[in-house]
Amino acid sequence: MSARSGAAATLATAELEDPSGYGRVVRAPDGTVERVVETKTPGDATELELHIREISTGIYAFEGAALLAALEQVRPANAQGELYLPDVLPLLRARERSVIAHEIADASELGVNDRAQLAAVRAIAQGRIHERHMLTGVTIVDPAATVIDVEVQIGQDAVIAPFTSLHGRTEIGPGARVGPLSTVIDSRVGAGATVVHSYLREADVGERANVGPFSYLRPGAVLREGSKAGAFVEIKNSDIGPGTKVPHLSYIGDTDIGERTNIGAGTITANYDGTNKHRTQIGDSAFLGVDTMLVAPVSLGDGAYTGAGSVITDDVPPGALGIARERQKNIEGYTERRKQRDSGEREGADGSKNPAGGTGQT
Repeated sequence: MSARSGAAATLATAELEDPSGYGRVVRAPDGTVERVVETKTPGDATELELHIREISTGIYAFEGAALLAALEQVRPANAQGELYLPDVLPLLRARERSVIAHEIADASELGVNDRAQLAAVRAIAQGRIHERHMLTGVTIVDPAATVIDVEVQIGQDAVIAPFTSLHGRTEIGPGARVGPLSTVIDSRVGAGATVVHSYLREADVGERANVGPFSYLRPGAVLREGSKAGAFVEIKNSDIGPGTKVPHLSYIGDTDIGERTNIGAGTITANYDGTNKHRTQIGDSAFLGVDTMLVAPVSLGDGAYTGAGSVITDDVPPGALGIARERQKNIEGYTERRKQRDSGEREGADGSKNPAGGTGQT
């Protein structure tokens, strides 16, 4: 506006019923702006100026060269002894440059002076973001309990459940459901996917994939179409193939997994040797028993199996079963011997007997 009008500066103003705490806009007889008078401290403004209802919102547009020249002359001529940006306005006028005002009707565009005003303005901005998404077919179940950043994109018929926060450049596909109690940061959630009670950062969740509850997808986590990261699963820098399931209680890091593979509960990829990170490769249609530990770098072929409780340190060929654990040994009569030992220890503590058969001295 300043460029079109030829003014050296334009400021946004508003009229308030209660202008307390805001700088007042003093107009010249021709309607241009003479100056802005601060009112925070007694002595900054006169009684007449305090009755002015037009206030400065703190939003300015300047001609760059004119502003820089005027800033060199600004002095702390106020009760606080501070330098105020509005003090350049009289200096611009003294150089026969005009200063104009652009009055706004929406009080939400006022300047922010404290945390309470910041919260109020943020609530208004958040409401506009919610309205924009809901008018395009997004269901936000409880807007008051939902946070959505301005750059977030959400497809039609997606559902955002309460206590969900969507941040950064997050993209939610059509028909997806996110929440409740989920945080998604700079991530993509594909069409028809579900994210429940989970935390995602820089992750990519494919179409019709399922995440949660209580999953943690870290940067580089990719879940392909129809895959699953279930309860208490953490995935980092890994590619989970289509239809593959990591159902629960597992850590998958620096790993590539093929299609239709099942990862047993408690599976861990030991990807760090203390110095370097190493990758794990798991093929299609593999089946890992519960509590399998894969010590990278290691590879499991298509259709490979692992026995429950195995620590896999060597590659498992396609179609093979990898088992790496101590063989079970049963100690007969263990329970009875333990009872006799415990009974003897109690008698010794009473001092009535010496179960060891010695002097009782040490």
